[in-house]
Amino acid sequence: MMQSYTIRLSGAVVRNPQVRLAAPVSVSFPADEHIAIVGPNGAGKTLLVDMLTGKYPLKEGSLDYDFSPSVSPMVYDNIKYIAFRDTYGSADANYYYQQRWNTHDQEDVPSVREMLGEVKDEALRQDLFDLFHLEPMLDKPMILLSSGELRKFQLAKALLTSPRILIMDNPFIGLDAQTRELLNKLLEDLSKRSAVQLVLVLSMMDDIPAYINKVLPVANLTVGQMMERDPYLAIFRNSDVPVPEDLQQRIISLPYENTNYVSDEVVKLNKVSIRYGDRTILKELDWTVMRGQKWALGGENGAGKSTLLSLVCADNPQSYACDISLFGRKRGTGESIWEIKKHIGYVSPEMHRAYLKNLPTIEIVASGLHDSIGLYKRPKPEQMSICEWWMDVFGISSLKDKPFLQLSSGEQRLALLARAFVKDPELLILDEPLHGLDTYNRRRVKKIIEAFCRRRDKTLIMVTHYEEELPATITDRLYLRRNR
Repeated sequence: MMQSYTIRLSGAVVRNPQVRLAAPVSVSFPADEHIAIVGPNGAGKTLLVDMLTGKYPLKEGSLDYDFSPSVSPMVYDNIKYIAFRDTYGSADANYYYQQRWNTHDQEDVPSVREMLGEVKDEALRQDLFDLFHLEPMLDKPMILLSSGELRKFQLAKALLTSPRILIMDNPFIGLDAQTRELLNKLLEDLSKRSAVQLVLVLSMMDDIPAYINKVLPVANLTVGQMMERDPYLAIFRNSDVPVPEDLQQRIISLPYENTNYVSDEVVKLNKVSIRYGDRTILKELDWTVMRGQKWALGGENGAGKSTLLSLVCADNPQSYACDISLFGRKRGTGESIWEIKKHIGYVSPEMHRAYLKNLPTIEIVASGLHDSIGLYKRPKPEQMSICEWWMDVFGISSLKDKPFLQLSSGEQRLALLARAFVKDPELLILDEPLHGLDTYNRRRVKKIIEAFCRRRDKTLIMVTHYEEELPATITDRLYLRRNR
């Protein structure tokens, strides 16, 4: 019997040189196989997906589809693509960074129920609602969803349309361990229903689920040969690239600026409660972070981790009604928000989602010196050299003149991390910092965080859903439970 293919690219080159891969692409997707597209940050994985979905017209070569047994020949009906950048990027140009916490700006925002729309397959709907616990989310405005809840919504919405091919960009990012396990189980179940072909786009190249049969590597803007999963993993695990030896020492040896507060208490929350309408996010929370402590902040999706961090960073308008002290000063006693922010380095999925500034990447990094979203003050030459130094530490110095929105989502994350470190902050707040990073960059960034924590009097608060991402320097833990 002849092998049938859902998608075939033959000698394909897109017309627009700005979104072109380095070599013509010839690849066929066997109809009965589930495939992982893997490669490091900036390799060209998203450009390949854009070709597969017909986003850009071709200059040469061909793109053919066979969606049978689906009755519709339309790409829109048959291929659903859920992208990490849709969760955090330009799909939502009206979003601004603090909007999630400004409730008066939410009147016109549609609810989850409205966005899900009509559902034809009642049994599938029930399965998905049970799996993702969607019922309690239905009447929530979209803007109030945590990053993990947003991911569940997107997956449910795509799966409800019963596509022939489901392409997912890093689907496990931002999900708590229990939901990751459930999603993996759901995808495994889906993989056994012959109707849907799964294509996962993965940056963690050593973490390919067992229900994936074939792997398509992409590197240096070039698409490699499709191969079986197990041989690929064996080759990948034997080609480990070490992180530079001197990286940690460079960070530990940085000179200190004498701009620190001298308070022993860095953060103090006294019976802090946050409510949105009838929903309680945080309830009478007492929490003290002392100078030099390294905290791991945990909790399931929607438990209030990002809300808690928005209070500490003074991005949440409710923070002024709460009993909060930072660096020994009670909030609302006269110091400006910028005075506080001078001492805090911060990165989060919300910030990534709001960063739609198409400035040269070094200017994005430099904006961390003054905590503006764009760059409002021209940095001095010596400040620019600090920015270049941190970009080199994060391995992205070659991207300094490239417009930020032309970077891959992983490269953008590295730039926003450099932005958080650039002023050598006393308090470093990292909300899922390794989101979307490839296997090598995860190791590199973890080493950078560990080295930074070994500097004198540095305080860390870090959120992650992966225990192995936490630096060895963690001293304390806080686990938030959802107030149902």
